[in-house]
Amino acid sequence: MNKIIPALTFFLFGTVFLNAQNTIEVEIRNFESDQGSVIVALHNTEVSFLKEAFLSEESEIKDDKVVLQFSDVPDGMYAISLFHDEDGNGEMNTNLIGMPKENYGVSNNAPANFGPPKWKDAKFEVKNGEMVRQEIALR
Repeated sequence: MNKIIPALTFFLFGTVFLNAQNTIEVEIRNFESDQGSVIVALHNTEVSFLKEAFLSEESEIKDDKVVLQFSDVPDGMYAISLFHDEDGNGEMNTNLIGMPKENYGVSNNAPANFGPPKWKDAKFEVKNGEMVRQEIALR
């Protein structure tokens, strides 16, 4: 019994740590100014995409560019959405019909044809302790 508990504990914690070793690096470019900040959301489901973040980061803009990382990300499918919060209100400003007034971007630079970008175009996989890099150009 004394040997089973440590072995089980090692197995459980080892499994958690081995599955949480991925890193996602995000480089954002094409800022029109360094004013305000960029708010970046990492989504882990199609249902949450563009609605609720699994993880999020906010960063200052320096020299019209931002590079940030999400560390210890579990294996899985993800998509990134972000916007340039120029006025610092923490929300993406939109016009009367819901079109963004602030620059935005998504992973894989997924297109936004006749509506918001789609999960199927923005998703990417991370697994096995890898580092995935996403270069996103604002629009």
